[in-house]
Amino acid sequence: MVTRETLKEVKGLPEFMKEGPKKKDEQKLEEMEQEIKEAEAREDAQEAEAAAKPADATPADSAEKAEPAEDPKKLIEELKAQLAEKDDQYLRLKADYANFRRRSGKEREELSAVVTQELFKDLLPIVDNFDRAMATEAKDVESFKKGVEMIHNQLGEVLQKNGLEVIETKGRKFDPNYHQAVMRVQSDELEDDTIAQELQKGYMVKGRVIRPSMVQVVSNA
Repeated sequence: MVTRETLKEVKGLPEFMKEGPKKKDEQKLEEMEQEIKEAEAREDAQEAEAAAKPADATPADSAEKAEPAEDPKKLIEELKAQLAEKDDQYLRLKADYANFRRRSGKEREELSAVVTQELFKDLLPIVDNFDRAMATEAKDVESFKKGVEMIHNQLGEVLQKNGLEVIETKGRKFDPNYHQAVMRVQSDELEDDTIAQELQKGYMVKGRVIRPSMVQVVSNA
């Protein structure tokens, strides 16, 4: 293969030696020069490529960069520990909920007992007034009637104080949520489904119906 040194030697020949070779030799010399130029170009390209390309990583470096494989046994142990922790949390939560239900039930019973006691305490004066009215001789019917009316009003106030409400029916439309229709009547003055008459009072306790009103409902059809 023709090298740079060979080219230098050829280029450095005296003039009389260069002029001496035949045409064939001149052609061969030109081919050698062209080959040398191509060789130099290839060598320069290889050097540039080698300079731009980073050095390959050594096996030691590759071993450091590679992530170690996770141990299956260690992973299983970690999962078992997490499962045991969750199971313990569930048992504690279940015990807390049972205690909460027990406390709530006890508090509800105590509250119900207190409400009942307060209601009876409010009713006791009315019972006393009934006892006094029954103990007196009924000589004056009018006075006895007024006494009964006073006791009735007193009872209504006590019941209202404890949350009892009367369901209104006068001039109202029939509502099956609050009224119970036991009779249908015709009327020239009232519209259909209007309550014509209340036969028995209905009551609610703090907005909840405990007994619907018994009513007559207009039906002109």
